[in-house]
Amino acid sequence: MLTWRGEDTDRLEQVRLVVSGARLKAYGRIIAAATADHEAFSASYELQTTDAGVVKRLTVHLVRADGETQFGITRDDEGTWLIRRPDGETTRSDFGGAEDVDLALSPMFNALPIRRRALSASKPGTVQVPVAYMYLPSGDVKPATMSYTPGEDGFRVVSPLATTTITVDENNFVVDYPGLARRV
Repeated sequence: MLTWRGEDTDRLEQVRLVVSGARLKAYGRIIAAATADHEAFSASYELQTTDAGVVKRLTVHLVRADGETQFGITRDDEGTWLIRRPDGETTRSDFGGAEDVDLALSPMFNALPIRRRALSASKPGTVQVPVAYMYLPSGDVKPATMSYTPGEDGFRVVSPLATTTITVDENNFVVDYPGLARRV
């Protein structure tokens, strides 16, 4: 169980992880108070990867003042993503070759490419990671590219919402994501 507290905002994320090699199952929840950038919401998620650490499925149950919605994101063996929206609309895309998803406002999802690609300070250089990026609380899913540069003090991350240097623990799960959240 890992828990993060939002930095300078009323937001918590807690996740139960089941890890077996590169395979990962995560059951988590983000609870956020209203801010100038977004309404109050709760997003519970279930994530499953393959044995190689590639995302296979993400389900997000989103609760806002106007009601509840559920989103499904799955990736098949050929690399095609299927996005199921609550209104019944489905989208198929390769999201630029993405093997990862990123859930906005969640430090947990940064562990996926770091762990799968075994990024570390001993392997210098910037890695570009295409992702299917889900914005919260809207639930919009768009292609994005995350950038990870390992260094002695952590990983410099460039995402659609922030540029910062994160620190991770010995299992490559985020400890501190300045400007977003810190693990408690």
